[in-house]
Amino acid sequence: MKQYIVDAFTDHVFSGNPAAVCVMDEWPSEEWMMNMAAENNLSETAFIVKEETGYRLRWFTPGTEVELCGHATLASSFVMLNYYEKESNVIEFNTLSGKLTITRKDNLYEMDFPTYELKEIPVTDDMEKAFGARPLKAVLGLDLVCVFENEDIVRTMNPDQELLRKIPGRIQNATAKGACSDSVSRSFCPKLSIPEDPVCGSAHCQIADYWSQVLDKKDLVCYQASKRGGTLHCSFQDNGRIRISGEAALFAVSEIMA
Repeated sequence: MKQYIVDAFTDHVFSGNPAAVCVMDEWPSEEWMMNMAAENNLSETAFIVKEETGYRLRWFTPGTEVELCGHATLASSFVMLNYYEKESNVIEFNTLSGKLTITRKDNLYEMDFPTYELKEIPVTDDMEKAFGARPLKAVLGLDLVCVFENEDIVRTMNPDQELLRKIPGRIQNATAKGACSDSVSRSFCPKLSIPEDPVCGSAHCQIADYWSQVLDKKDLVCYQASKRGGTLHCSFQDNGRIRISGEAALFAVSEIMA
């Protein structure tokens, strides 16, 4: 079995968000996939098997299987379109979030994702203690999105991981309006055994949705201000879905012997 390590949402290695992509002939046990994800110790390991109905894609963090992962989907499409379906510019995956279609457009890989209903919730003292700064606003979908006064607060914060576990959301996101982009954000995932996701595509189904409404824009450029950093191009469609595009860079190809 081959495994590819791909840096997503970047055009060069050692930046963006690294994901492992395993292309297999048949499904191993869930225990084996969990062990593999823990061994890789990346925020996401993707597993792909070609079934009768097409390619099935599953995502595992070091702690659990998740229903949607943006950067690992981008990495998976990069691998499939460059090494397995070289004559095509479109790949479809069957996933826990339904069928996902990814289109290669020059250097960008455009992913068609669902959005989530966002509901404003009260800002609490627990949120302030967890992030180390008081949000101006909090909205909740699948994840928590907390809005802060400026991007410097977001870039420099050092949240308490244990306190983040106690506030709502699968992922706890901090965001602010950007000076050089439409938004700046960071994504913290202690509930998924990931202290910080370097560039989180699925979180931007909600982060970009929030800023699209606030800025009254359908097309946004969003920057994830982690140590590695990454850029996401987000575009909202009339059917309520979002297209998230980014570049990718291959870091390594290996053979799995386990």
